[in-house]
This record gives sequence, C-alpha cells and structure tokens, in this order.
Amino acid sequence: MSSSPDVSTSQESPEPDAGEFDPLNPLDDTADAGHRRRAILAVTPFLLIGLGNVVLLLGWGIEPLWAFAILPPILFCSVLAYIVFRTDFLDDRT
Repeated sequence: MSSSPDVSTSQESPEPDAGEFDPLNPLDDTADAGHRRRAILAVTPFLLIGLGNVVLLLGWGIEPLWAFAILPPILFCSVLAYIVFRTDFLDDRT
C-alpha cells in the first residue's frame, strides 16, 4: 500500500505584477496606464519647446516653408520618445 502524492492536473500560472504585461489578458489597459502618463509627462516639454520654435520662426516673418520644415523631425522624435517611455524599451538595459 503505497500512497501517491496528490498531483493537481491543472497548472496555475502566477498572477502578473502590477504594470506587467499579462499574455492571458492582452487588452488590459490598467497595466500600462502609469507608463502612458509617464511617457506623456516626459515628452510634453520637448514637444512644446519644438512647437514654440515653429511659432517663433513664423513670428519672425521667415518663410513658412522653413518653419514647417523642422516640424516633421520634432514630431518624429516626440513620437519615438513616447514609444520608448511607454513600452519600457530601455528598462532592461540600465
């Protein structure tokens, strides 16, 4: 008479930590709400400085084409920085 240990057939996955991606619930918005806020707070000052430069150039009377020529790099860098801060792309590299 040997007694076998009680083995459960279902494997329970550990609950993900707060702010961690849950592969079982990929549409959960509560996990990255803090990351989005942090990304917006980090990017907004630089976006405002860039847009202020465009307004300043337009105010000086420079040809509008030159003022709007610097707009795409400003927007590109702002979006790129937002993506980096929101997804914690550099979190594991520091």
